[in-house]
Amino acid sequence: MSASTNKGKGWLLGVAVLGGIWLVQNGADTQLVPPQPTEAEAFAAGPQLQPGSPVAAPLQPSAPVRIRIPEIDVDAPMMRLGLAADSSLEVPPAKNRNIAGWYEDGTPPGAEGTAIVAGHVDNASGPAVFYALGALKRGNTVEVLRRDGRTAVFSIDAIEVYDNDDFPDRRVYGKAPYAAMRLITCGGGFSEAEGGYQGNVVVYTHLTEVREA
Repeated sequence: MSASTNKGKGWLLGVAVLGGIWLVQNGADTQLVPPQPTEAEAFAAGPQLQPGSPVAAPLQPSAPVRIRIPEIDVDAPMMRLGLAADSSLEVPPAKNRNIAGWYEDGTPPGAEGTAIVAGHVDNASGPAVFYALGALKRGNTVEVLRRDGRTAVFSIDAIEVYDNDDFPDRRVYGKAPYAAMRLITCGGGFSEAEGGYQGNVVVYTHLTEVREA
């Protein structure tokens, strides 16, 4: 499998082709079962904003430094992720269970477009930063602290789980006309015989509030 390393539209292809499986190859059989989203949390008819949900104006680009998800007790630093030598998305250090990464050649969280944030579900020592993503509900919030001092607050529109063989690239990575963010980790069942997790959990969010420094 190969992917483009070009900027712009090319990076979407590069991340889309490999982004849905990189976490699968780094999962660990901890004999724990991460929570999985129910069908009630999925989109009813394709990606769309929740009716009545506020939409904040996009911010100027600024790198994220920390992510907080109060409902599942996530409070973690963020690091930049680029592309590895094989054109796959780099991964956060496997030994660090409490760190998330964002694709630095894409959209920073809070700016117009679709920001991509990824984190491990577990490692050899146990649950990692995004272990409980599947337990989130529509309307829950995700806070991203940015280098410019602002906190971008995102509301969750849907949580979906996809099999590796049916990962919807355009649905997940397509550019939004507002400030959107996707959180991605692995899920969909674990099979040691088949190489790890068999799918991905994707959380769809959009910017609803900006807190000044």
